Amino acid sequence: MKGFETMREKVIDVLTANYPEIDFESSTELVDDGILDSMTLVGIISTLSMEFGIMIPYEDIIPENFNSVDAMAALVQNYV
Repeated sequence: MKGFETMREKVIDVLTANYPEIDFESSTELVDDGILDSMTLVGIISTLSMEFGIMIPYEDIIPENFNSVDAMAALVQNYV
């Protein structure tokens, strides 16, 4: 699980550096609660893809994968 915690920290660092106005750690319903809109999601997908050198497949671009930092970290970890 240590690898996941490290990835989670990296994802938080990237997200907070690029989206300082969003408190990613306080919500586990970022999409469901309307904290992340579609334009922000596009930016996050692009940012994570570029930062980690990955390609997130279309079929993985679903709300569940972006609803929390844990979900995003798990998604990124699947492709690094």
